[in-house]
Amino acid sequence: MTAVPDPGARGLSRVARRTALVRGALAVATGALVLLVAVASRHPAVAQPSSLPVRSGDVVVLDLSASISSDTFSRIGETLRKLVATRSRFGLVIFSNVAYEALPPGTRASALTPLIRYFTLAPGAAGALPANPWTLSFSRGTRISAGLDLAHRIVVADHLSHARVVLISDLADDPEDIQRLNQVATSEYGSGRTPLRVVALNAAPDDAAFFTRIAGTAVTDAAAAPAKPSPPAAAPRARLPIALVLLIVAAVVALAAYGLWAARLRWRTE
Repeated sequence: MTAVPDPGARGLSRVARRTALVRGALAVATGALVLLVAVASRHPAVAQPSSLPVRSGDVVVLDLSASISSDTFSRIGETLRKLVATRSRFGLVIFSNVAYEALPPGTRASALTPLIRYFTLAPGAAGALPANPWTLSFSRGTRISAGLDLAHRIVVADHLSHARVVLISDLADDPEDIQRLNQVATSEYGSGRTPLRVVALNAAPDDAAFFTRIAGTAVTDAAAAPAKPSPPAAAPRARLPIALVLLIVAAVVALAAYGLWAARLRWRTE
């Protein structure tokens, strides 16, 4: 068979090379997008349930006073892990005899992760906790009123209308602070004011009862399960992430484009 020369063959070869390049690029892009969709769909953003009375948007008030024992410090570490596992956003106030804002409201819970190591026993440490930044210069007396007062002022200043304050403490307040604590609880918390929740760390029964009256709700033991067994909850629903939706759309578009460009040329017979 003798080939028939075609004067336009050189132009067709350029078109063929361009088409091959486009096909290759579309194939790579489509494969990458499909892989990204598969990876993204395996890791839905689902917040882990927590037994703590805390929700996203709350302000956590953490007691680091000298009255906190080594065992209680370990419970603080476990409580911080539970907060991180919620993947929510919080503000954090730390107090002893004075209080300061450690994390502004709306900070991701993961920001608490670096603090956990200060409240975790190292293997072979013989019960000794790592030295933390607050022991020598901060943890002196205990004024729970200072922590609650600052948290309330943050809620008001930042217009956090739906925020609650969550106190995490052994609840062993300085006797000289009791009067001020009652004033803060009466004027800043309670009915019609900022809601207060309390998480007890090895608290004495009398102290827990006192804060139950102040908060107007039961005190949660950080080491125990919720007091009332709740009915089995349905599996948490993960909202479809916008990024995953965009990846799926992009993958579909890439597949469609590849289908159009990758179609073989066929000679049409009359």
